[in-house]
Amino acid sequence: MTSEKRAADARRTTRRAPAAHERQRDPERTKALILDAATEEFSAKGFAGARVAEIAARAGVNQQLITYYFDGKAGLYREIGRRWRAYESQAFPDGMDYAEMIKSYVRVSVDPRLGGRLLAWEGLADTGEDDEEEAAERNARLRHEVAVIRERQLAGELDDRFDPAALLLITMSTANALTVYPQLARGLFGADASSPELVEHYAEQLALLIGCLTGGGSGLAGGGSGQAD
Repeated sequence: MTSEKRAADARRTTRRAPAAHERQRDPERTKALILDAATEEFSAKGFAGARVAEIAARAGVNQQLITYYFDGKAGLYREIGRRWRAYESQAFPDGMDYAEMIKSYVRVSVDPRLGGRLLAWEGLADTGEDDEEEAAERNARLRHEVAVIRERQLAGELDDRFDPAALLLITMSTANALTVYPQLARGLFGADASSPELVEHYAEQLALLIGCLTGGGSGLAGGGSGQAD
């Protein structure tokens, strides 16, 4: 091997910090590309199986930018969680009709850009040792959602016999069923779990079920018979 060839190989393999023009080109767009690519990679392989090099390749960026912007793989994963919670707080406001909220959760759960599979990966890989920062942010959001359900119960919208925390877990689990159990959906419905027709059918059925469990009011089931006088 010639000295020129060895020097060329060394230049290709040496890790370097991103150049100034790479950092300044369009940082917000670059970060968005990385987050989108990371959501796909983590969704496909889970945190443990995902590779930073693959994320960079998907995003079409220098791998060093992931360290520069997100402080590595763990920081990138935390940022995906923050991005989801920010999206969730805007897409699902507290006063949203409960049936429509359930149906919307079903729709977003199958959207690969939003990382519905990440919740399943996290659960399967859970060891009980949470990242403190991530857990604090996630649990704060969960406590808020439980409080909102309790307010709906006090207002008579939801049946107050349900433990609000249990009701939240039930609805979260069922809303993600198409993503977590695509093989069961294929067997039951004879269709791909992400097909728009099946997603809408399942969303409507789940809203109807939740409406029955919570009293069957028209506001819950999207047009039911209502409660008896």
